[in-house]
Amino acid sequence: MLLPAEKNLRAVLARFAEARFRHDLRATPGTGRELEDASYTLCVMTGTRTMDEALAAADVLLERLCADRRGATKSAQTLAA
Repeated sequence: MLLPAEKNLRAVLARFAEARFRHDLRATPGTGRELEDASYTLCVMTGTRTMDEALAAADVLLERLCADRRGATKSAQTLAA
């Protein structure tokens, strides 16, 4: 599976959270479509079928991406020294 870029994953998570909030606050057909679209996009990005799985997978992916970034920074610092 291709890993999504961290900024893209974070953007979709933010879009999902905003859509969930708006839909819970005042459900309309429009907010329902926004929530469905954000949910679908997050499932596709994470390779999952349910939102529970997608959110858990997003957490794991973000942790991995951050760890990779920390490792790359350490390597660059070691090379610079």
